[in-house]
Amino acid sequence: MERAIGVSQKDIEVFMLREFSVYRPRQVARFVKTLFKGQFSISGVGQFRFDNGKVLLPDTKNPQQLSVFREVNQAILSLPI
Repeated sequence: MERAIGVSQKDIEVFMLREFSVYRPRQVARFVKTLFKGQFSISGVGQFRFDNGKVLLPDTKNPQQLSVFREVNQAILSLPI
């Protein structure tokens, strides 16, 4: 097994990446809540990261991305436990 010098196993993070071709807030919310940590992209909107079951605030001033951020986090809160 090859190993990078100076990199331990705990330093390597595995992210789940999914591309949604159509934006459906509840579908994205279920994905985020189930996997808890990772990233996803929505065609025509952009890429997002999530952690602790919540979408993280995108580093942008794009109103469409900010709207998706708010809508998906609201949908997560409305999902049953």
